[in-house]
Order: sequence, then structure tokens, then C-alpha cells
Amino acid sequence: MKENKYDEEVFFKKYSEMGRSKNGLKGAGEWSELQKMLPDFTGKRVLDLGCGYGWHCKYAAEHGATSVLGIDISHRMLKRAEEINADEKIIYQCAAMEDLIVPIHSFDVVLSSLAFHYVKDFSMLTENISKWLKQGGEFVFSVEHPVFTAYGTQDWYYNEKGEILHFPVDNYYYEGKREAVFLGEKVIKYHRTLTTYLDTLLQNGFEICKIVEPQPPENMRHLPEMKEEMRRPMMLLVSARKNKAK
Repeated sequence: MKENKYDEEVFFKKYSEMGRSKNGLKGAGEWSELQKMLPDFTGKRVLDLGCGYGWHCKYAAEHGATSVLGIDISHRMLKRAEEINADEKIIYQCAAMEDLIVPIHSFDVVLSSLAFHYVKDFSMLTENISKWLKQGGEFVFSVEHPVFTAYGTQDWYYNEKGEILHFPVDNYYYEGKREAVFLGEKVIKYHRTLTTYLDTLLQNGFEICKIVEPQPPENMRHLPEMKEEMRRPMMLLVSARKNKAK
């Protein structure tokens, strides 16, 4: 069964207190780089996988998209999306992205923000995305960086004074399930290598357009949660274009 932590009351409350939850796209450290990678949405049909609060759906709608479908497994997330990011062009649907069924070539753009590391079978999902996109369609996503997911705990090593020593990277080539702690709660994620992310795209008819390992922007490095983020990559951003029939 697919995990749905975001419908748990305690976890959702903690998530709602995060800067990106309160401040939207401007509260997300990677947004300044991700925004540069997004395509022109004018006249486009957009699919957002793991849409959460719907920030990216709203952005696409406000920048010319003709229709936006936001998919998320969490009822709580979608309820919040409909409260703060409703738009006549946007439809929010509760579903696991792995189970989604839509007609082939239904979309011009597929987006996903920090969701694919919750997906066990990235290969199957990428194959589906290739089918859902029209020829020349754009695929832009962010995930937790493989360096960040490799060891599993996603926490630093500390000395006896509680000071950070270093970040552990181990078992990098052993892909699969990891038990991490996020917002003080145990969460199941899936680690895969950088090679797997990129080669899976190539094997499914995509041309890789840009890759970014985003650093925290200058205007956010004073924040406590951003203070140590220059020491190791936390996220990976990828944009790709479908260039082969699927």
C-alpha cells in the first residue's frame, strides 16, 4: 500500500508550519532555480504530480495554461489547495500518481515537486509520463538528491557537543527503500542513483535539457533551516523534453 503521511493529523500540522507551506513558492529554497527551468505555459495543458498545496498549479494557471490537473494522494493537501490555490482552470484530483490513468498525449507539460522519492517504481512512472505527454512535451521535476537519500536517516553526524561533523553518504549503489525522519516523523522514501534518474529519462524518449543542484539563495541563507545547506546537495532539479514517440 502506498504511504500517505500527509493525511496523518500530526504530520500534516507540522508540514503546515514549514516556510514553504506558509509562504508558497517564495518560501521554497529551490524555487529561484526551478522557476528558470519552467517552460512557457501559454496555451498548454499541464499535469502536476504530487501537487500538494497547488502552488505550481496556480503558477501555471496564472502564466497562461489553458488547463491544469493537480494530482495528490492526500485529501488534506488537496483541501488546502482548493482553499488557497483555486482557479477555474485547475482541477484537483485525489489519486496516487502511480495509479493515474489518463489518455495518451493528454498534456503539453508535466511537473512534479519533491514527490518522486516517495515512488517505488520510477521506471514505470516515467514510461507513463512519456505516454501522457505529446511529442515535444516538457517534463520538469525536483527530487531529493541521491546524496541526500543514500544513507537513509537524512541527518548529520554530530560530535559530543551536538555540533555538526559531516553528512553520511553510504550504500549509494544499493537502491530502494529507506526509512527517513522528516519533521520528527518516520517516513518511507526510495533512494535511486543519479544514473538511474537520468538514464530512465533517456530510455523513455526524453532529451535532458538542464540539470541543477540548487544552492540556497543568498536571501535565505540566514534562515536556521538553510544555514548548513551549502555543505551538501539536498535537491536535484531536472528538465527534459519528449523527443521520441511513445
